[in-house]
Amino acid sequence: MTAPLALDPARTALVLVDLMDRIVALPLEPRKGTDVLHTAEELAHTFRAAGAPVVLIRVERPSLAEQPPGSGLVAGLRKEGDVEVVKRTIGGFQGTDLDARLRALGVTRLVFGGIATNLGVESTARAAADLGYDLVFVEDAMSALTGPEHEASVRLDFPRLGTVVTAADVGLDPA
Repeated sequence: MTAPLALDPARTALVLVDLMDRIVALPLEPRKGTDVLHTAEELAHTFRAAGAPVVLIRVERPSLAEQPPGSGLVAGLRKEGDVEVVKRTIGGFQGTDLDARLRALGVTRLVFGGIATNLGVESTARAAADLGYDLVFVEDAMSALTGPEHEASVRLDFPRLGTVVTAADVGLDPA
């Protein structure tokens, strides 16, 4: 894109998937989890400053009495007013109240980042598309277990579901 994508903060939410210590620490490609986290934190700051919702989705394994260490969100990521959703499947909509919470906020467009591109992010995005949301994917706010998995999502799948941008392309239009 040559011009920033102007997003209406009253109708747009940032959705960050599985930014948990144990997942951020995995060997990822094409960028390290800490790089994804840094970009996601910058996006979250921009969204919060514009009054747009930030949704943080994390996974819990349903069959375990106690979750593995590092299963919470990365320390400091969640701020007051953010929406936290705990999922027990790959995607963030199945078996959660995510759709109802987004609709209550008047959200019609979702901007995605997180780990892993082709798993939690893509599964959540596919369900969001089925539910009628407009989708934006921030390529440099994502990573996967392998480079080819990430590339398949951002080059083949995501363009069929929405718009693929970089963090530098994301702007919130206060109008």
